[in-house]
Amino acid sequence: MYWKPNLLIVSAVLILSFLAIQSKAGRNTGGTEVAVKNGAPVMWREPVDIASRNLFYGPGGESHAPRGTFTFQEEDMAGSSPKFDVVDENGVKWRVKMGPEARPETAASRLVWAVGYLANEDYFLPVLHVEQMTRLRRGRNLVLPGNNVHNVRLKRHLKDEKKIGSWSWAKNPFSGTREGYGLRVLMAVINNWDLKDINNSVYQTRGEPVEDRYVVSDLGASFGPTGLNWKLKGKPDAYCESKWIKSISPEFIDFNVPSELPMTFYLDIPEFARRTGLLWLGHHIPRKDARWMGDLLARLSLQQIRDTFRAGGYSADEVERLSKVVEGRIAELEKL
Repeated sequence: MYWKPNLLIVSAVLILSFLAIQSKAGRNTGGTEVAVKNGAPVMWREPVDIASRNLFYGPGGESHAPRGTFTFQEEDMAGSSPKFDVVDENGVKWRVKMGPEARPETAASRLVWAVGYLANEDYFLPVLHVEQMTRLRRGRNLVLPGNNVHNVRLKRHLKDEKKIGSWSWAKNPFSGTREGYGLRVLMAVINNWDLKDINNSVYQTRGEPVEDRYVVSDLGASFGPTGLNWKLKGKPDAYCESKWIKSISPEFIDFNVPSELPMTFYLDIPEFARRTGLLWLGHHIPRKDARWMGDLLARLSLQQIRDTFRAGGYSADEVERLSKVVEGRIAELEKL
């Protein structure tokens, strides 16, 4: 008759122990610390042309948009979303992501890039035909007859850079800076709750000058709920109805992104502990840095924000609803 209380106590002890280990490791959640040897670290550049940036095509522009014939290369088994690589007729390599993350990731990359942060060249295609497609281990149900795949995100592989590792939110060259806090604010604006370090990449340029580019390379959990919820992942309704600000004090603001997991997750102790270890990312952010991010976003027109969601393949109604919510969140930041 006493097994339930004992189970809760054991769970609590294990969770606290797990979090203590994370804390000693610098709050690392799967990332690899990158030592800068040759390149200067870069995360953000002043977006002097923000009002004229094309948010439909994003950081790669229209010239880099995917077109032509695509040939299957290999399946990628990393992460939770099914992915595979293709090569186009010009020899450009692309990583194809299927599933509910394709739309939000494409849209999120536009907003991140719009305000000066480095972002991957992502594009959304409603239909992708793949030559020489092989049977996938994951996502084979998403491949239709004729080797056509619907609603996918294509990430362009850039030949002038290579991935050299991942970076930690807790320990990186921009920790404690306006740009570092601003990026955390931006993650709250778009409801990106999946802030594991492994979702951050460092790309080193091959030319001169050599740079180490710090990028949030997986934005697929954006524009849905404020926390882990597989059923609502990528659902516009969840984003539009969510509460994103937790509290505001005279000097700091706490966001509800990422939000706490329901207690039903306590039986999955490792996952509960991992997610609990990410909550600090939305907390104790200086109001002045949150307002700075709001001022940058406010330089975007409503049409540019609409283009962000049009680029992600959202319906006309979803584009309007999502854009209005983003516009409202920007206004809230400006009032801080």
